[in-house]
Amino acid sequence: MTTTLSLDEVQELSRLALVSCGASPLQAGPTARSIRDAEADGIRTVGLSYLPTYCEHVICGKVVGNAVPTVVAPRPATVVVDAHLGFCHPAYEAGEQPLADATRANGIGVLAITHSYSAGVLGWFVERLARQGLVAMMFANSSSLMAPHGGTRPFFGTNPLAWAAPRASGDPVVADLSSSTVAWVKVNAAAQAGEPIPLGWALDSDGNPTTDAAAALAGSMAPAAGHKGSALALLVDVMAGGVAASHFSFEASGFGGNEGGPPDVGQVVIAIDPSATAGDGFLDRLEHEFGSLAAEAGVRLPGDRRLASRAHAEVYGVEVPDDLLKTLRWYAEEGESR
Repeated sequence: MTTTLSLDEVQELSRLALVSCGASPLQAGPTARSIRDAEADGIRTVGLSYLPTYCEHVICGKVVGNAVPTVVAPRPATVVVDAHLGFCHPAYEAGEQPLADATRANGIGVLAITHSYSAGVLGWFVERLARQGLVAMMFANSSSLMAPHGGTRPFFGTNPLAWAAPRASGDPVVADLSSSTVAWVKVNAAAQAGEPIPLGWALDSDGNPTTDAAAALAGSMAPAAGHKGSALALLVDVMAGGVAASHFSFEASGFGGNEGGPPDVGQVVIAIDPSATAGDGFLDRLEHEFGSLAAEAGVRLPGDRRLASRAHAEVYGVEVPDDLLKTLRWYAEEGESR
């Protein structure tokens, strides 16, 4: 059985649950908005179903619930936000406008979020910048879940990256992808449901490809396209762990349980003002590219499916399993008193 919630109800339930578990309004607000948008876009493995993990991590201290991000601009095109081990989303919101201002002033800008937590859907961040007319890329590392190509033990996180580009009219084009064949949350969801996974998603503890989701959780994720996925995961670690001066994947505590303290990972966002290099014709040129691509039969632009889900959810809401809804309402009512 399911219950239909409007997107506003999704956001408010998420906010109440986070605050009840010890998050400040500053921490809970942006994080709840990100959950709302993940549900709307059909990326539900990091929507309401992931909210209990957020709540537990506030309660146990893997996330500092009352953290206040601090922003500095050490150089003209550089913004650094210290999340102080709080959620990533309020840290990003603190640095977004300084990043946009620096990008317009210099043609390019970089935002490093240090001492942070899981970023969830990276498209959420870069789309916001694309709506301001900027081209954006983002890198975010996570704790070890994926063996490097040729290895058998987890070393990298699934280490996603994303990019977004503006359009002359309508929604930006957004691509969000992990360095692993699929995101870990998909394998975890299959394991919880007792369902198999496609071959090629993951490896067992001996490094062999497996369709058993439980064996995959005991083993590791598989890198996308073998050595190419490993190289991308390393790039993300260089950016998010190195440039953002946070933990590398192999140093970070896990996101799955309550042990190990804050993961202390990082995120890096690069924004470009295309008018600095391409002048006023950039959007028209880009539209020519997008239109030519989409004209091919069977081809869709990155994010088209997500936008269709969003349009439907804005009108009809989202269906939430009743057992999950019961759990979330319990967090919203009981919180830290559990």
